Amino acid sequence: MRIDPSTGLTDAARWCASPNADERPEGTLPELAVIHNISLPPGEFGGPWIEALFTNRLPPRHHPYFAAIADLQVSAHALIRRDGELIQYVPWHRRAWHAGLSCWNGRERCNDFSVGIELEGTDDLPYEPIQYRRLAELLGALFAAYPTLSPERVVGHADISPGRKTDPGESFDWRRLRAELDKRLASSR
Repeated sequence: MRIDPSTGLTDAARWCASPNADERPEGTLPELAVIHNISLPPGEFGGPWIEALFTNRLPPRHHPYFAAIADLQVSAHALIRRDGELIQYVPWHRRAWHAGLSCWNGRERCNDFSVGIELEGTDDLPYEPIQYRRLAELLGALFAAYPTLSPERVVGHADISPGRKTDPGESFDWRRLRAELDKRLASSR
């Protein structure tokens, strides 16, 4: 997997442009990777609704939960589905609207300097092994394209928005991700 820093696109991802993005502050590079989870409706997987949310086409009447979120203008840079499919919504060098009110190491507005990666899942359901492998592969490609990112700069949404967000949740196995990352980084040397 490779990322072209000039376009911000990932060669192994299906592209689906989200309008919910803009330019980062001048001179700002990605410095932090934020792991999220999402499922729409909550706890259901595989439908078209995440893509619909990120492209402002979520039908508010289709499900009671959708009525409350259909008007949100949100996005992430990428989504890793339960089957490992990778979908990219925003070029990595642009600002996706994924973090909201947030703070990391005393810096507020994490959207300005972070990338957002969604895993299709919930806080309390184990993620699929293929999702960890795909996430490690993607993070390895991001580290290669943007040297300002590193394994020490990968956090959960809950870490930058404590008390407001809980994802990727207790079901996310950080040790497993670190092991997958170590394996990927060792093989790329």
